[in-house]
Amino acid sequence: MTLSLSLGLDSFGDMTRDADGRPKPADQVLRDVVEEAVLADSLGIDFIGLGEHHRPDFAISAPEIVLAAIAGRTSRIRLGTAVTVLSTDDPVRVYQRFSTLHAVSGGRAEIIVGRGSFTESYPLFGFALEDYETLFEERLDLLVRLLREERVTWSGRTRTPLRDVTVHPRMAEGFTAWVGVGGSPESVLRVVRHDLQLMLAIIGGDPMRFRPYVDLYHRACAQLGRTPRPIGVHSPGHVAATDEAAREALWPHYAEMFGRIGRERGWPPVTKDRYLAEIEHGSLYVGSPETVARKIARTVRGLGLARFDLKYANGPMPHPELMEGIRLYGEQVIPRVREILALEEAA
Repeated sequence: MTLSLSLGLDSFGDMTRDADGRPKPADQVLRDVVEEAVLADSLGIDFIGLGEHHRPDFAISAPEIVLAAIAGRTSRIRLGTAVTVLSTDDPVRVYQRFSTLHAVSGGRAEIIVGRGSFTESYPLFGFALEDYETLFEERLDLLVRLLREERVTWSGRTRTPLRDVTVHPRMAEGFTAWVGVGGSPESVLRVVRHDLQLMLAIIGGDPMRFRPYVDLYHRACAQLGRTPRPIGVHSPGHVAATDEAAREALWPHYAEMFGRIGRERGWPPVTKDRYLAEIEHGSLYVGSPETVARKIARTVRGLGLARFDLKYANGPMPHPELMEGIRLYGEQVIPRVREILALEEAA
């Protein structure tokens, strides 16, 4: 497990503040994200994933463009999305953007597609929310066909048909496609049907509550004659020198972000007690390098993972603190996770 385990980072390009507490403009936030990825590459971190959003609290609406900028300044880190909102995009254009990114990065691109946790893209791009399920199912089917077949004939209800079409540029070898799943059995079965890789987005509660979905994935693979593929997890967190420093640094930014989203969705106000309980027992990987490493190792072991991605940006935390968290993750957390798992295997 330790030899094949990949440890990465994710960001949505959360709108941050400067040293004086003033909001940074989006263009500077985007340049900061590039610098964060360059640092991650220099530290040997395996992956950087950028999420697509279309709202004022996140700067990244075109992740492939930012990933291309990162590709030109890095040499080894894998580059992907977290997630591409496939329901409101055209699979042909998605294929072309990623085949291009895969080429210019020297084969380092991968994609995580999903439906996203926000709905702003539906009215923005002229789609109806009542077509939520159909849009994703049809567009995923077409994207998979494009990835696996040189000449594609396809028809559906949500876009014009294709008749014996080859889309260019063709995807080079070694491209990986994941489906982000928030926790429904139907979504897990869809991943197996399309023979893609499963990425579990665990943003609350004990990560072990997702074990039944992992078990379902393996049962479905056996029933359909599929070879199980690597499974990954995406979860939020922050690393600092001590547990207390990490908790106190993240809290105001976490409270602001979840307070804003909670007001939109009618959630009860976020409290510090709830926040601390999520750190202690749930899916917030917040603390010293040792604490975060032990928690990641528990999740990797308990769910049988081949990949763990830490969402390191959570609210308007300033860029220097994000950079320090990335440094600690690369220099101390990742080696310690591998050490813990190796010792457990040896025992």
